[in-house]
Amino acid sequence: MPEARFRDVRSRGIPVAPNQLKKKLNRALLVSWREQPTRHDVAALQANIRRVGLVVRVRWALLSILIIYSVIAGALYAQAMPITDLVRLMIVPAFTLGFVVLYSAYYARNYRRLGSIAVWNNLQLALDALVVTVLVHFSGGVNSWFWTVYALIIFEAAFILPRSRDVWFHALFSLGLLGAVELAEMAGVLSHAVIPFAAGNAYKDSVFVLVRYFWQAAVLLGSAWVAIMLVGEFRNELDSQQAHSLVDQESGLFSRDYFMRALRIELRRAQRDGRALHVVLIDIDRFGEFNKRFGIDAGDRLIRSFAQALIRFAGTGESDQATTNVAARLGGEEFAVLVTESAPTGSVPSREEAVQAARSLAEQLARISVNGAGASVSVGVSSMPEDGATCHELFDAADTALSAAIAAGGNRALSASECAGAPHKDYDEDEV
Repeated sequence: MPEARFRDVRSRGIPVAPNQLKKKLNRALLVSWREQPTRHDVAALQANIRRVGLVVRVRWALLSILIIYSVIAGALYAQAMPITDLVRLMIVPAFTLGFVVLYSAYYARNYRRLGSIAVWNNLQLALDALVVTVLVHFSGGVNSWFWTVYALIIFEAAFILPRSRDVWFHALFSLGLLGAVELAEMAGVLSHAVIPFAAGNAYKDSVFVLVRYFWQAAVLLGSAWVAIMLVGEFRNELDSQQAHSLVDQESGLFSRDYFMRALRIELRRAQRDGRALHVVLIDIDRFGEFNKRFGIDAGDRLIRSFAQALIRFAGTGESDQATTNVAARLGGEEFAVLVTESAPTGSVPSREEAVQAARSLAEQLARISVNGAGASVSVGVSSMPEDGATCHELFDAADTALSAAIAAGGNRALSASECAGAPHKDYDEDEV
């Protein structure tokens, strides 16, 4: 089997491996920052992309409301102040809103590609805060009510950013911008924008400015605290539901939790009946690179195509042959198949037959193409009783074989007997 782990039928070459500095930079910038992301990282990254997409739609709704409000407020203000003063007051905010529309349109078009870049997510949130600061200044500074929009930015940050400290950063950044504008106006560094119904010199009164600013700080920091708690609880509950569901919603395969339960049950049956049982672990080679090169959507389609092939391999599809085989997605780009019998014949395959079937499956998966692009897989196979007599031993042996296949360059299937002593990952005993 050829050693290429990643293929593009449109372009045979692959990017040159980045140097260590570039790797460190990539890890710092990407939402999934590990050099070799785990299966959970990829799933988390895809969930983040979907959350960013929701925020994009919410931003357009807020922009529409803001523009409509500005038009109505401008018409009303025109009744209370000279039109020339109104135009002078609104020209900078109007250009600022135009800028927001442009960069929002760019982000809406490219968020599936840019949503995985942590620095870009932080940058567009910082730009939102700067825009709100401009609106605050030109709508009366300390008297402006636009400062409450900062709270929406904080909730947005809590929803799309993976780390709580990033949310606190944006809360403090917004508070710093707001305080800088109010302090600059009080000190005369910035000219105060006089608007109807907010006349007077209250913006120069230090007591008034400080009292109002501390209330603003309480609201914004409180928003950050509440947003982190609510969104954190929402994510924990969602993760718990996904972990205990029987079917993986992305692929249609059984979930990791169901696979582990089935493995325990079938292991006891196989021991009772004195028959063989096989665990096949599958990992898509360089799936993170595939997603970067062809996009998250292409990666999702590839996952679904692989899933259909695994369902056919396990014999759990729409055929007349019912089997106790189980095809599951463990998470991200990692899959597993519990083989208890041959789907076409119903007989129990030997160790050699299971390994040969796994190699045929790897070749079949490598031929799958999504928009002219595909990826090879690494496969590890363990068998009972040769490689273990418990769930933990079988899973560990299959993972050892999988790790050896990856270390050998991928695009191959290995049995546990071929790689005794190879390094492997440790799994929770509760899981296996």
